[in-house]
Amino acid sequence: MFCKRILQNQKGSALVYILIAIALLAALTMSFMEPSSQQTSSQNTFKAATDLQSQVDTIRSTIQECILLYPQGDNTIQTGSSDSDPDANTRFPINPDSTHFTSATPGPSGDRLVKNIRCPGNPNGAAANHTKLFGGSTGKFMPPAPDLFEEWQYYNGTDGVYFWTESSKSDAFIISALERLDEQFDECEADVIDASSSAIDLDSATPVVTQCPSGSTCFRVRMVTNASAEYNGDTDSDETSCP
Repeated sequence: MFCKRILQNQKGSALVYILIAIALLAALTMSFMEPSSQQTSSQNTFKAATDLQSQVDTIRSTIQECILLYPQGDNTIQTGSSDSDPDANTRFPINPDSTHFTSATPGPSGDRLVKNIRCPGNPNGAAANHTKLFGGSTGKFMPPAPDLFEEWQYYNGTDGVYFWTESSKSDAFIISALERLDEQFDECEADVIDASSSAIDLDSATPVVTQCPSGSTCFRVRMVTNASAEYNGDTDSDETSCP
């Protein structure tokens, strides 16, 4: 009788192990049966969000380092409504295409690309010849934009200071990547702007200076926000009440 009971217990234990093995095999089979396109989309979402976050961190830390080194900025920058940099925050880099750089070497960049912004602390001693934050002279280089995204652009003016990137591609993972990235920021610090139907103004200046172009999706990060700031609301409508 005793031996029979032991044998029954052993059979019961064996059955449990068999059931566990079957469950594990089923889970493993399901993972392999997951559509390859879904796996690829998840990987692309993660990679895009990670690459963009890394570049955001690089841009912000480089600008903040300049501000810490030269907290007074540049008092030669003219910020009146009819001047070269209306309402600019002179502690931060001004727009790289500013006419303030007309007599500088190099002169105005002709664009608003982040890679061309300059530190307003006059580290070279010349009033208009600010040193570029990215390049051989500083040893900091702005990496190429992530796949499917355009180079980061910069704004310093009426609405504050911000930088943004855009994509005109229709790949489904782009919105997912930007929404995932947006969750890493406080409300109203960053926004995802869907301009797939028409261009959307990014600032409140007259005339408008920056836009998310028609057919694009933009991701913007703010460093300084003025009361006049233009808020477009995220694709998930969680920032329509800002500021």
